[in-house]
Amino acid sequence: MMCRRGTKQIGPPSDTVKPRAVVMSEPKAPIPAPGDTYKGWLFKWTNYIKGYQRRWFVLSNGLLSYYRTQAEMGHTCRGTINLATANIAVEDSCNFVISNGGTQTYHLKASSEVERQRWITALELAKAKAFRMQAESDDSGDESSPPASGQGGGSRNSEVQSTLRTLGSKVEDLSTCNDLIAKHGSALQRSLSELEGVRLEGQTSEKIRQVTERATLFRITSNAMINACRDFLALAQAHSKRWQKALQAEREQRVRLEETLEQLAKQHNHLERAFRGATVLPPSQSNPAIDSKGSAASKGDASDEDEENEFFDACEDVQEFITVPADPKYHRSGSNVSGISSELGMDDGTTSLDEQSLASNPESPQSQEVVPVRKRRTRIPDKPNYSLNLWSIMKNCIGKELSKIPMPVNFNEPLSMLQRLSEDLEYYELLDRAAKCQNSLEQMCYVAAFTVSSYSTTVHRTGKPFNPLLGETFELDRLQESGYRSLCEQVSHHPPAAAHHAISERGWTLRQEIALASKFRGKYLSIMPLGSIHCIFEKSNNHYTWKKVTTTVHNIIVGKLWIDQSGEIDVVNHRTGDRCHLKFAPYSYFSRDVARKVTGVVTDKDGKAHYVLSGTWDEKMEYSRVMQSSRGGENGADGRQKTVYQTLKAKELWRKTPLPDGAENMYYFSTLALTLNEPEEGIAPTDSRRRPDQRLMEQGRWEEANAEKQRLEEKQRTARREREREANRTSSPTEEAEEVEIASEPSETTYKSGHPDNYRAMWFERHVDPATGEPTHIYRGGYWEAKEQGNWDSCPDIF
Repeated sequence: MMCRRGTKQIGPPSDTVKPRAVVMSEPKAPIPAPGDTYKGWLFKWTNYIKGYQRRWFVLSNGLLSYYRTQAEMGHTCRGTINLATANIAVEDSCNFVISNGGTQTYHLKASSEVERQRWITALELAKAKAFRMQAESDDSGDESSPPASGQGGGSRNSEVQSTLRTLGSKVEDLSTCNDLIAKHGSALQRSLSELEGVRLEGQTSEKIRQVTERATLFRITSNAMINACRDFLALAQAHSKRWQKALQAEREQRVRLEETLEQLAKQHNHLERAFRGATVLPPSQSNPAIDSKGSAASKGDASDEDEENEFFDACEDVQEFITVPADPKYHRSGSNVSGISSELGMDDGTTSLDEQSLASNPESPQSQEVVPVRKRRTRIPDKPNYSLNLWSIMKNCIGKELSKIPMPVNFNEPLSMLQRLSEDLEYYELLDRAAKCQNSLEQMCYVAAFTVSSYSTTVHRTGKPFNPLLGETFELDRLQESGYRSLCEQVSHHPPAAAHHAISERGWTLRQEIALASKFRGKYLSIMPLGSIHCIFEKSNNHYTWKKVTTTVHNIIVGKLWIDQSGEIDVVNHRTGDRCHLKFAPYSYFSRDVARKVTGVVTDKDGKAHYVLSGTWDEKMEYSRVMQSSRGGENGADGRQKTVYQTLKAKELWRKTPLPDGAENMYYFSTLALTLNEPEEGIAPTDSRRRPDQRLMEQGRWEEANAEKQRLEEKQRTARREREREANRTSSPTEEAEEVEIASEPSETTYKSGHPDNYRAMWFERHVDPATGEPTHIYRGGYWEAKEQGNWDSCPDIF
């Protein structure tokens, strides 16, 4: 039989796959038992011209096939997908998607929500059964390959599989009996209800007979249910001891393998040391990934490559170092660890890191009960399901800078970029705990975890935040609740740049100016943040800086949107010279590593490694203390030898807080994000909460929001043209030419050269940062005093 499969891209692909025709034969399976086959009409997405088309779908033996009509079932199959490896996702009340994670994706629509639920239930059951059958087939195939030793294992496996099939049949019997009990119970209830309304005449005997029959059927079915349960329990008890013994044997074998692997690693390390004639390498060689000038120069050269070469899905990203468990002599009491730390040069003149205090600081704000001054909202209106022809809007935007593309609110979320910037403070507790640290390297671990935690809120947030208007502000006053207050202001519009300043009563200050350079490449959208983030601790005077990594939104045109973070971050302590090198691994379809992986090494000013960080940017970060480091025998991707770190057991630094209930219907907002656009009294007239288009979108009135958004953008253009005319009256022709040249190139050069908006920010002023040498906007003060006085006369009218 000829079966044509339409291939449609979805999920994180390696490249765009063009539709192709595949010739395959329909699997010859036995006639399915009752309940294994499900048929019906569904609407299948075909293309942007024809949209959804009605197709006849048949679910049988773990395969979902479709035809144009029922008459085609005998000769032409239009497509088939194996449910054993498929992913089933529900989009809304009638739509759902089936994808095998590769070349096949079916976007389907049912006629009603009930019909969609019937299909979902049937598909999930068929998927579970197909997966179980495939696992059994793989197990039997694996055991048949060894000619001599495989016979005993094969017989044991066949016995287990036979028992599992028997138990499965008993479970199906229980399910059938359960359905019959529900059916007969409902009939018995109806008969009793009718009996209550019958007069005591000739109908009485007939109704009593019906009730007796119903009760008898109910009793017979219940007895069958009880017998099936008894049989199932007996089988489970008979085989549980045998399975427990087999499981214990597997566990013991695994422990023996782990011990053997650990011994091999130690022997390999001892051989390396003996070969090189030294127990520990000099500090200058302990971390080849973080050298002073040579490595930085090579990294800068690599960043200048074409951004098309930024993602390598065809090869696996190679880790720059290896971690192995430290020698047992290091796993001792706290006093011994302190002594070892001093021997390894832990930190000049500072106390050693207490492992327990780093994992859980008893003085941390998390252990204190904080009573909020006001009750914040926990829900916003659900996101409406409006359809939009994406291609008609995006086809003329390829190659343009994102901030110059007029976008309807259908692509947005009801928050501005200033509010998204304030979400960096979602896990402010990490900075509170860092402020209490006595050791600069310990403090670096917390700061590094804080930089990673700021990306955890983006994993499902595919909506684009509103571009702030020039002069727009956003305040986040959590002084009484969390001990900090934050202020953001849009200080430039071309290129877009926002300044942010946050200060805490617990001894830290966070400030940043972020400009966005974004490019739409047809398949994906790259967003490159420009500018540095500064964190200063009042008690120790430690000054940390770092930059953000590149954010990429995939499947802009076709498929399900998904977000990836990739790049490298160097967190630098300018007072001590400590450094943490973080690497965000880009998603690779062929990689065996966990997705969204982040690794890092904390080193002192001499390049000596003290901590290894690992985790994912969407879930958690852990740290491991380095006891020894040496060069391994395996070469890295660039030909250099990897560094082997002997570390203590990893402990958790940070873990993501689960999203609130129903977050999938509220733009996947976190608990903090749900409160950012909540109306408040006394805020500035330029605050993002007062944006009418953003408020209308949050309320679900998207058509009105689109009209209001166009009005505000046109008002901003008019104000910009007025500022340019005013500047032209007082500037020379040469200055005007330089201004036009700068404005035409939204790049890092533009950002560092000066903003061409002829605009002076209200609450921030431009300085050259002494730590980085970059021009940046720093908070000049006066905002919170103006709020206390209620004096907003100097604020511009932007809304």
